[in-house]
Amino acid sequence: MLTIDEIEAACGQRHVLNFSRHALEVPELTIWERFYPLGFAMDLRTNSPAILAMARDLWMDFEPCFDNAPIQVDVHVVEDEAGGSVPRHCPPAPVVRMMMPIIYSGADAENCSIGNLEEGWTRIVLARGTERYRNYLQYFFLGCAPLFHIAGSYATPIHGACVAFRGRGILLCGDSGAGKSSLSYACARAGWTFVSDDASYLLQNERRDAQSIVVTGNCHQVRFRPSAGTLFPEIEGLEITPRAAGKPSIEMATAGLSWMNCAATASIHHLVFLNRRASGAQVLLPYSKDVARCFLRQVLFGTPESLAMHYRSLDRLLNIKVWELRYSDLDWAVQRLQDLAG
Repeated sequence: MLTIDEIEAACGQRHVLNFSRHALEVPELTIWERFYPLGFAMDLRTNSPAILAMARDLWMDFEPCFDNAPIQVDVHVVEDEAGGSVPRHCPPAPVVRMMMPIIYSGADAENCSIGNLEEGWTRIVLARGTERYRNYLQYFFLGCAPLFHIAGSYATPIHGACVAFRGRGILLCGDSGAGKSSLSYACARAGWTFVSDDASYLLQNERRDAQSIVVTGNCHQVRFRPSAGTLFPEIEGLEITPRAAGKPSIEMATAGLSWMNCAATASIHHLVFLNRRASGAQVLLPYSKDVARCFLRQVLFGTPESLAMHYRSLDRLLNIKVWELRYSDLDWAVQRLQDLAG
């Protein structure tokens, strides 16, 4: 705010004062580019070249697969009290609140976002200093912005990996630490097609005559826990990436693996829950569909209409065979899954 004396002085010197934008307004967005996270169109607008570079790191490898109205993501980077010129502490993990169709995520007074699932937009405000914390920014704000819309309106999220053998896809589900990433990568090493290592998305299909169950995921990256180096010699010694949430991981791009077969989607024929902590014999057994339904439902969110659609998608998924794989030996598990798929 200028004082009256400052305004008088400016007017006396014939300086033009521009009050067309309020002091609290975020900066105008001058940069635009379209991306396709998980194959869904998304338009990113920002005033920061650094944000655009991060977006390219996240999504440049994805190609358009689906005919959706583009998700709108706006990222306004504002100058913080330090002017962005000196180090600042990494903001805390944001608190997420859902007031459907609104999703709010707030870390502090300078870093927050708000999205509308019905209208398909998210608007993010970040302090300039936050750009220094790429893992934090990509995990909590930039990376999850389109995923909220994809999981809320276009596809049903599944906490599981996806691989396919000769065109027959298998979803590998289970708690964190059950071995989804390791087993999916071991399958890929054995000649399977790799679709995703931890997060899959069941594409919605409301046609009554449709029997196919199709899943998509991020086939461009595999993430391992550091201990996986004992299983796969080729990843031992690779850089360990700090995670904004959860344990550190080794992240490996699949583009550099010429031997690895990757695909954006797979048609699912089996749903397998992994249990590598079970004692006793290694075995593949039929599994409770009631337990499977509860496990899969707990990550769902959206408007009442979209939740109903998610539930129908899960019911269609649970029409296929559901299994529990109790194992301790990775090679045995891959061979048993291959027998199942074949």
